[in-house]
Amino acid sequence: MKRKEFIELSAFASLGLTVPLSSILSSCKDKIVLEPHSKEFRTLTYNLLRDWCDGLIQTQVMDSKDPAKQGMFICPACNKVHGRMMDAVYPLLAMAKYTGDKKYLESGIAVMEWAKNVTLPSGAWSNDLNPKSWNGITVFGAISLAETLHYHGDLLDINRRKQWTDRLEKAADFVYEKFPSIDATNVNYGATTIYALNLIGKMLNKPAYISRSKELANEIKPYFTNPNHFLYGEIKPSAHKLSAKKLPGIDLGYNVEESLNNIVLYAVHENDQELLELLDKSLSTHLEFMLPDGGWDNGWGTRMFKWTYWGSRTCDGSQPALVLMADRNPALATAAVKYTELLKKCTNNGLLHGGIHYVSHGIKPCIHHTFAHSKPLAHLLDNWDELPKIDTSTPLPRSIANGIKHYKEIDTSLFARGHWRGTVTAYDAIYKDGHYRQATGGAMSLLYHNKVGLLLAASMAEYKLVESLNQQPNPGEDFPFTPRVETRFDGKWYSNIFDRTAIISSEDTNGKINIDAECKLTDYNNEVVEETASDFNLTYQASETEIQIIAKTNQKILTETAFVLPIISPNNEAINQVSTNEITVQKPEGLVKITSSVPLKIKETSRERIFNMVPGAEAIPIMAYFEVNSNELKISIQVS
Repeated sequence: MKRKEFIELSAFASLGLTVPLSSILSSCKDKIVLEPHSKEFRTLTYNLLRDWCDGLIQTQVMDSKDPAKQGMFICPACNKVHGRMMDAVYPLLAMAKYTGDKKYLESGIAVMEWAKNVTLPSGAWSNDLNPKSWNGITVFGAISLAETLHYHGDLLDINRRKQWTDRLEKAADFVYEKFPSIDATNVNYGATTIYALNLIGKMLNKPAYISRSKELANEIKPYFTNPNHFLYGEIKPSAHKLSAKKLPGIDLGYNVEESLNNIVLYAVHENDQELLELLDKSLSTHLEFMLPDGGWDNGWGTRMFKWTYWGSRTCDGSQPALVLMADRNPALATAAVKYTELLKKCTNNGLLHGGIHYVSHGIKPCIHHTFAHSKPLAHLLDNWDELPKIDTSTPLPRSIANGIKHYKEIDTSLFARGHWRGTVTAYDAIYKDGHYRQATGGAMSLLYHNKVGLLLAASMAEYKLVESLNQQPNPGEDFPFTPRVETRFDGKWYSNIFDRTAIISSEDTNGKINIDAECKLTDYNNEVVEETASDFNLTYQASETEIQIIAKTNQKILTETAFVLPIISPNNEAINQVSTNEITVQKPEGLVKITSSVPLKIKETSRERIFNMVPGAEAIPIMAYFEVNSNELKISIQVS
């Protein structure tokens, strides 16, 4: 296709319309160009997608004679080849049509041709060059290829279109066999298969695919919990496994960025009203965990080892579910905008970074985030005329929240008072036995202030590469960000953040919120410390003006014991040790003051800040040590 034809095509296709290429080229001049709705959000979506596509192209090998390298994206962060990179074919071809620039078409074709390096005889694609690596990711590649052909197949010559269609059929046959039920593995795969088989079944005229998608759609309905309609199933070895507290495996990041997205796409296409009603309730609950800046509060989730604050590292992004359901709940439209704005803030040099402080700490971005999260943006643009109007006129639930809400399925409470927003959790469902990852033990897994933003955010108790192909190594010292009581004895580390038996309760009286946690100091293997105090009570108090944390025990403290408070802060914010018991942090929007009943110390580190890959942020490691012959300390956080 000549550049002139691309430009003519772009002038029409920029409206989000997809009609045959010949029709567009022959009648483009006669078309009346209509102003698209939700113009501001559309511009944000378009510009971000173009920025990401340009970023991907900058990493692409396009001059190699080696078929193992030609067309591949070289990850700036990982010494690995990400087998799913061919997912980028869809956004790249979409951008080719939108802009009229042939470089996007050439890039998309090249990366799709490179995918032969991860193609298996079964019709699957593998997650990396090792043919024995996980092949379930084929379902995501199949959707991307299907949407490429569906919306932008007219950019391909007849032979290539047929080759890709044949390849799609082989991948879909594999998916059909791989995921016969929702609980074949983690729920995100069953949920995604619902949409994949429905979309591809209609494209290729495969009634068996469509029938299976409807069966799976009915099968997934009991996977929504009572009373809050979380989607469960992110846990090993079985999606139905319950914790010691009889709680299911739930991960907010995977739900909002992958599972609910694909179920919504299916339900909208099939007009499944029963499922749409269920999804409306579920999304309303999940939305209560979105912070005012568009971040997702997932420090408690079973798969939070991939939490990036904006979502989950290898998922696709939450915009389709948020936008398509916004006609039922207008706050979802606000969420779509805020979330996309946050993704833009975390983008640098055309690549989405896996957290809010990657750039300030000098952490390189994994390319997986960009090629995965670019797909939903292309999908929105390709279907723009059929989307509801998107604006931010309806506030997010957490922006206007006031009080406490406890979610029994995850034994977690959200609180809000004045500008404070926080989360306390005793959720005990662990993704895999023997591993302690997300926040638990009655910890405050998140603290946010409407004026100055994120102040506390949980990390893994010990950072582990649970999915070595999908996580980056943690730079420097592994220092957990979850606020906690801790002690060390005989080379062992004990803390409440390992305690899966903690009990939390709450009350809201006289304008003050109190959340109490009864917890124990245990080690990684859940053994309680015996040489010093082990039973602690943590009280979190929220008023209009401050957050108070009170830690106390009725037992005698015989070893050095501290409350650890890692304050989220990039390294360009000034720290001032005002006095022995007071530290201030100057943020752009206000001054954060931390005071304590005991001396406050900042742990010595090799750099100005410590960094943790979960949730991809920098922090100041503040330590408050219990004094001799004292069994209580108080910490106050204020913002002015």
